Amino acid sequence: MTEYEKMRNEEFYDFTNEEGLASIAKAHKLCARLQTMTIEDEGYREIIEDLIPGIPKSSVINPPFHCDHGHGIKLGENVFVNYNATMLDGGIISIGKNTQIGPNCQLVTPNHPIDYIERRKPIERCSPIKIGEDCWLGTGVIVSPGVTIGDRSIIGAGSVVVKDIPSDSMAVGNPCKVIIKLK
Repeated sequence: MTEYEKMRNEEFYDFTNEEGLASIAKAHKLCARLQTMTIEDEGYREIIEDLIPGIPKSSVINPPFHCDHGHGIKLGENVFVNYNATMLDGGIISIGKNTQIGPNCQLVTPNHPIDYIERRKPIERCSPIKIGEDCWLGTGVIVSPGVTIGDRSIIGAGSVVVKDIPSDSMAVGNPCKVIIKLK
């Protein structure tokens, strides 16, 4: 199994591998080009489609935007991602249709070894993030590796989501906890 395949399969992989570094370099160059653009600028759509293959025409990511690879981000129709989002997509990040992501949100799939000796090595493991349909993440939400947020859920501003949130929930805090069932 290649290091890239290990990355996508939630196994520890060497993040200094050639294929991975080339993917990151391409994404960083495209993200850097986006930093001086607005969504109305000529060329925006071509860059965002090169960065995130398959992004629906109805979905928008407001620059500035940062990601590791881009091709690990899967967006449904009519997704809106506000300014200054960071998506570290070594693991797949899936965002369902009609979801809104507030400014300064971070979706982070990599995790490093717990053992400090192992952490000295250039290895990490990525776990996918799944955000359902019709969700709303408020300003500054952080979503940790391996988390699933169910359909129609709302995550309050500044929350740190470290565990799954069921559908139809309003959740807030650090760590994020359900405070209201919406249905």
